Amino acid sequence: MLFDYLSLAGGLVALIIAGDVLVRGSVGIAQKLGIPSLVIGLTIVAFGTSAPELLISLTAALEGSGGIAIGNVVGSNIANVLLVLGLPALIATTPCGEDGATRTAIFMVGISVVFVVLCFFSPLTLVAAIILLSLLAVFLGDSALAARRHRKQLKDAAAAAAEAEEGAELLEDVDGVPDNTWIAIVYIVLGLVGLPLGAHFTITGATAVATAWGVSDAVIALTVIALGTSLPELATTVMAAIRQHGGVAIGNVIGSNIFNLLAIIGITTAVVPIDVPKEILVFDIWVMMGCAVLLLALAAFRVCLNKVSGAALTAAYLGYIYAVYAFSLSA
Repeated sequence: MLFDYLSLAGGLVALIIAGDVLVRGSVGIAQKLGIPSLVIGLTIVAFGTSAPELLISLTAALEGSGGIAIGNVVGSNIANVLLVLGLPALIATTPCGEDGATRTAIFMVGISVVFVVLCFFSPLTLVAAIILLSLLAVFLGDSALAARRHRKQLKDAAAAAAEAEEGAELLEDVDGVPDNTWIAIVYIVLGLVGLPLGAHFTITGATAVATAWGVSDAVIALTVIALGTSLPELATTVMAAIRQHGGVAIGNVIGSNIFNLLAIIGITTAVVPIDVPKEILVFDIWVMMGCAVLLLALAAFRVCLNKVSGAALTAAYLGYIYAVYAFSLSA
């Protein structure tokens, strides 16, 4: 039993580290190629921080553990809103009025509705994959166009260069992006090697622990695995709050939730069909939907999260964890 816990914990640590170095290496290469920072944030960074969830869900689905595949994404989206926004607000005031956040949050709520509808037609098959990946293509295309429009609005080349330099300094300060191209490539390789290894050990440990505790794979995925794979987003927003860059938090959460639903579930169901556990359809998927609407409200009303609201969000997440286990053990 001790080995199972070590496998679960070690796998999560490997996922976090591998996902982190993959993001840093990808951003470093993107900067060298002159890709706009907005596109980097909405594509490479968002997909990189979602890489642990992708490997977990894909590995679980291939091994016949559909509950882990779905529960990981649903649980991560819940943790991203309640915990990833709640904890940084306990450190510093976190503004949720970032430009463009409301528009993107509306899109996130829309795809959440699409995802919920698809789940009630379980199992999720290639049809669901085509729908979700098509929406992902729309999102990425719109992000690229938004970045191009933003660059055209710059007054002159000097202003553009100054903004690019400022963005690079921010990424270096927050993310530790490597300047050397070869170091960035090494980061990418390490990330690509570490992610599948971490996913394998996490799935093995989680399945064994779920059996020992007498709960389903979905419960472990909704709580332990979801929390573990959300740690990169949590660490990023906490450090942003400490460095007085709290305004990036809601953008990070919205982007991550969009990628979780469209990219992770889309890619996974394109490879193998996924059965959606009934327990998720009854409770957890509606909590995820509520969190998406809450996120839209925070962005639309430009709410500044303080210590009180941060404590409320964190307490809500702890209450959700309690409810999941209480419901599972009473069933």
